[in-house]
Amino acid sequence: MPIPTRLTPTAMATLPLPNGRLSAQAFDTGAIELRYYAPRDTDAQVPHARDELYFVISGHGTFVRGDTRVSFAPGDVLFAAAFEAHRFEDFTPDFATWVLFYGEERTGA
Repeated sequence: MPIPTRLTPTAMATLPLPNGRLSAQAFDTGAIELRYYAPRDTDAQVPHARDELYFVISGHGTFVRGDTRVSFAPGDVLFAAAFEAHRFEDFTPDFATWVLFYGEERTGA
């Protein structure tokens, strides 16, 4: 699948979510994967096998990573290491973020 030249949150929000996934895939090159994530009510994600960067598109709330809690707003970039417990809490209904998975997929925690 070719990588699109331009991606918009509006277009990504209209894509159906694949079975068992909480986010819509924009592209995956093997080295990086970009997804659009906009949870509703609660963030049910679990740790992943790759490092992640979140680029907040809209909304406000709290990002929890291990024992750390930080407020977030549009334009913020948030990091979670592979296998690190993390989630979004107390987020506004308009919350949406790009999530970029990168690096080698790791095994074990």
